[in-house]
Amino acid sequence: MAMFGIDGLASGLDTTSLISKLMQVEAMPQTLLKAKQSTAQTFVSALQGLNTRVASLADAASKAAKAESWQAYAPTSSSDAATAKVGANAQAGNVSFTVTSVAATQSSLLTLPTEYTSATPTFSITRGGETTTITASSTSINDIAKAVNSSGSGVNASVINVGTSAAPEYRLQLTGAQTGAANAFTITSEDSAAQPGITQIRAAADASIMLFPGTDAAVPVTSSTNTFTALMSGVDVTVAKVTGPTDEPVTVTVARDDAALAKLTSGIVGSFGVVLSEISSKTAISTTPGTDGRSTVKGGVFTGDSAVRGIQSRLTSAMSLPVDGVSPAEVGITLNRDGSFTFNEEKFTAALAADPAKVQSMVTQIAERVATAAKGISDKYDGTLTKKIEGQQGQVRDMGNQIESWDRRLDNRRSGLERTYAALEVRLSGLQSQSSWLASQLASLPSYSNR
Repeated sequence: MAMFGIDGLASGLDTTSLISKLMQVEAMPQTLLKAKQSTAQTFVSALQGLNTRVASLADAASKAAKAESWQAYAPTSSSDAATAKVGANAQAGNVSFTVTSVAATQSSLLTLPTEYTSATPTFSITRGGETTTITASSTSINDIAKAVNSSGSGVNASVINVGTSAAPEYRLQLTGAQTGAANAFTITSEDSAAQPGITQIRAAADASIMLFPGTDAAVPVTSSTNTFTALMSGVDVTVAKVTGPTDEPVTVTVARDDAALAKLTSGIVGSFGVVLSEISSKTAISTTPGTDGRSTVKGGVFTGDSAVRGIQSRLTSAMSLPVDGVSPAEVGITLNRDGSFTFNEEKFTAALAADPAKVQSMVTQIAERVATAAKGISDKYDGTLTKKIEGQQGQVRDMGNQIESWDRRLDNRRSGLERTYAALEVRLSGLQSQSSWLASQLASLPSYSNR
């Protein structure tokens, strides 16, 4: 606790300033320790950033090393009457068909009775063999629509004005929630004397296509929706419109997706480049001109760190070593003179077209090596870089504890100096008072003449 200041009360000294300057000298070891801790924390942050990027490289390489990642196929359609989507187990191939119908929901227009025997009319909706009974809160067409919409029957209701604004005439439009012939519905009133009049707008219908049209193998296929699931192995086809009698059959083709495989491979090179860029930027040496004309040379946070050099060397070897005596450059992965890598998509695509199995084998083995090396470095439990980060964090914590200890020590030292100088001021004040008293006593003594 700071003491009450009595600066220069007796001595005329600026004791507060004097104590502050003495404390600056006393705190020099702590100041140096704080600077060291800041440098260590900066190093830890840089290592953590590098670890994150190495972990991303491990993920990219692990993905490229999986056999299923190489089962990449892309669909094309010869007509806008149909589209296709590939999934698991897709294979190269094609299929031709005509679209004979698209799926539809049932839509019916109801003319409700003008009179009911009950104030809360009840209706039955039957769809797909299931019957749902609904009871409206009143005979109002709006309340009947609300009852239908909240019934969970799979049928939606809308109130339509078929008259004019001056003379409205309301009808109830019922629309099925799902397409397909199996989702056709009927509605009846429990009041036999008050049955609604029903006019069908659109019938519920399945989508249908004719496979291999114009051949002896022609066969119709139907679907309750416009999507024909797994029409080909791992391929879903969705129809959008009926094809005309003069239209060419729709041909859906599934082929190997070279662009996706190139992206898979370039992902390893790109992630590796991010790691190298991180190391390079934090290893770079900078030169700063001083006011005296001399230049100050300063290394990066990773400059001279053997662990970081070892990480770079380990990853570079995993990426650049030959596979079965063949250089990675043969599949477009090229090691440059500065230690970086580039991906040549044109060369990769050409190699893939010539021998896809060889390219897959080479890239998979490279990816496995890189993934193994990157995981050994960045694993959150046993990674070498993770362990180094933990060790550096321990040092930062230890320095933090030492700094806290210094805080207590310096507080005690300041309190001691304040007490010492306060006591000095009190002592000087007492001596000054005593001096003044003696001077006054001497002045009061009689003076004698020698004449």
